[in-house]
Amino acid sequence: MIKISVLIAGRHATSISLEEEFYEEFLTIAATMKMSRNQLITHIDRTRNSDNLSSAVRLFVLQYYKNKSAPPK
Repeated sequence: MIKISVLIAGRHATSISLEEEFYEEFLTIAATMKMSRNQLITHIDRTRNSDNLSSAVRLFVLQYYKNKSAPPK
């Protein structure tokens, strides 16, 4: 588990704790989406249903890969 300092909306400093594997995938997704780490955190924060930001990041990573592997409709 690693602790990462992040900035939400360019003004709210906080930290999240993630397993290294989730963090690596999070960074890969951010690069794929051409977003900075903090931009993606801000997006996740604005759209999350979970009270816990770390959990919301994990769920975002999971959903990203589930959507990516889903067969086309």
